[in-house]
Amino acid sequence: PHAERALSPADAETARENALVALDCSWESAGEKQFTLPGEHRALPYLVAGNPVNFGRPMRLTTVEAFAGALAILGEPDHAERVMAKFTWGETFLDLNEEPLRRYADCEDSSEIVAVQQEYLDRE
Repeated sequence: PHAERALSPADAETARENALVALDCSWESAGEKQFTLPGEHRALPYLVAGNPVNFGRPMRLTTVEAFAGALAILGEPDHAERVMAKFTWGETFLDLNEEPLRRYADCEDSSEIVAVQQEYLDRE
């Protein structure tokens, strides 16, 4: 939640060599806690929730949605599909975000991700 750069395909090699970590906590409590995880910290770009609690709401993802979104952006869409297949609403999340996930995965770096994200934010 406190990352200064957006996750991008440029981070794929680092994620493969080290790890991909998704924090399982609410944004409200994340602001109160100090996380001291080693490694590169990245923010997930604009995506829409497909879960039944926050369906259709931007940036209100479950941890598994965030994890699957990250996998797709990092060039692992099949892995993202396998992760989301365990949830009745998993395919919904992937369908809702098909276009942005594809566009993010086509970006070169964080700055391109932010530019694409801004297009979605401008529609809000």
